[in-house]
Amino acid sequence: MGREFIQTIFARRSIRKYTDRPVSKEDIRTLLEAAMAAPSASNRKPWRFIVVTERRTLDALAEAHPYGKMLYEAPLCISVCGDLTEMEQFWVQDCSAATENLLLAATALGLGAVWLGVYPNQERVAAVRAILGLPETVTPLNLISIGYPAEEKEPRTQYDESRVHWEHW
Repeated sequence: MGREFIQTIFARRSIRKYTDRPVSKEDIRTLLEAAMAAPSASNRKPWRFIVVTERRTLDALAEAHPYGKMLYEAPLCISVCGDLTEMEQFWVQDCSAATENLLLAATALGLGAVWLGVYPNQERVAAVRAILGLPETVTPLNLISIGYPAEEKEPRTQYDESRVHWEHW
């Protein structure tokens, strides 16, 4: 299991092209369970997830996000949002941990996905909030475009020794 999991990490790549095959409700549930297994500060779990499968909404998100054109093809988008009534201070870190778990689970399930940043760009936040009907206390961190890959990318590591310091700077 250990080495297999490490290979899943290396295999996780940003996939922007998808087949038209829908993602099953079972797989969506698995993605959400993986996301919610992430650590969170004081175990507050400020994350909220908006699951989008309706073509009209996917297309509206694709139109609204300057780098989200792959959503025109994607059968699924999950927006990871922070509920600021639960945790104002560490919501970004908590929702980022949930997002990474979701991305790794997608890879393990044979799905492709890409993280589209929304927060802290206030124009994107406002557009996504309007499209998804989010209350003011819930901020969208991102949009995760998900589907069965129509492109293949080789696993890789991006290890760079020059970015590692031992014991002190």
